[in-house]
Amino acid sequence: MTDVTGVRVGHATRRGDGWLTGTTVVLAPEGGAVAAVDVRGGGPGTKETDALDPRNVVQRVDAIVLTGGSAYGLDAASGVMAWLEEQSRGVRVGPDPAHVVPVVPAACLFDLGRGGDFRARPDAATGRAAVEAAAVTAPGARVPEGCVGAGAGAVAGRLKGGVGTASTVLDSGITVAALAVVNAAGAVVDAGTGALYGELLVQGRVEYPQERVVEAARRRLDEAAAKNAPPPLNTTLAVVATDAELSKAQAQKLAGTAHDGIARAVRPVHLLHDGDTVFALATGARPLDGHPLALNDILAAAADLVTRAIVRGVRAAESVDGPGGVWPSYGELYEEP
Repeated sequence: MTDVTGVRVGHATRRGDGWLTGTTVVLAPEGGAVAAVDVRGGGPGTKETDALDPRNVVQRVDAIVLTGGSAYGLDAASGVMAWLEEQSRGVRVGPDPAHVVPVVPAACLFDLGRGGDFRARPDAATGRAAVEAAAVTAPGARVPEGCVGAGAGAVAGRLKGGVGTASTVLDSGITVAALAVVNAAGAVVDAGTGALYGELLVQGRVEYPQERVVEAARRRLDEAAAKNAPPPLNTTLAVVATDAELSKAQAQKLAGTAHDGIARAVRPVHLLHDGDTVFALATGARPLDGHPLALNDILAAAADLVTRAIVRGVRAAESVDGPGGVWPSYGELYEEP
């Protein structure tokens, strides 16, 4: 994600003493970025997404918040807003440069109780910690992946989920990147072969785990599932970013097409108890070719990168066995030493 110049990412993670949750903030460059959103899950939890409608007045935002804690966790955006106000970043609403209202779109995922305490969830302080962590990172700094930030309590089907990122530079020189938080009700792995759906579709072929490994994984997953309460709500969240100059309408198309990346890596997807949401950010550093189809390369890349980010998030996740439940990681089950 940070390969898009000026974009920074910060995590705030809470683990232990009943906690297993967190918040991730994608911080836009100074001056903000054109933003859009596409929500396809039937049970979303979001904040300020109407402001991103191309018909509405807000043109740029300074940060996107992805958070655990279900709807309670949306309070994390308040901490990000407070920090942005202190930096005089936001929509100018008065004669004083400090008179701003930061517009901070946010989306949440369900991880309540996964650390053992249903009331242990992100708040404004968590959001502030995440944006402060983003602000102090060096340009282009590597984004921590796995069970961090909003991915701390994430679950991918019956496996542990997490945060993943991916990026590419197109032939035009435009950079496209994605960050995903994998907390899917659907499966990310083919139980019969142990292959990740996302790798099958992006790479075309994979090295399948041995049959004995797959059988052992199936038994382990059944044992873990018997100890867990059924997950009532799940959500895969993503942010796609580019340094291309896009309108809000083009950014909304980008967010919508990026959902194809979730559909390639998670089966089934966009269910009534999912809250699948994708945001798009465009910093505008590189002009887009004036041809009406010039956007296509960015759209195609974004979908592929979301798939890759989901795969990376699942592969980077670590197993959890605690008071809130048992979720083995893909690496523990399928990767031989």
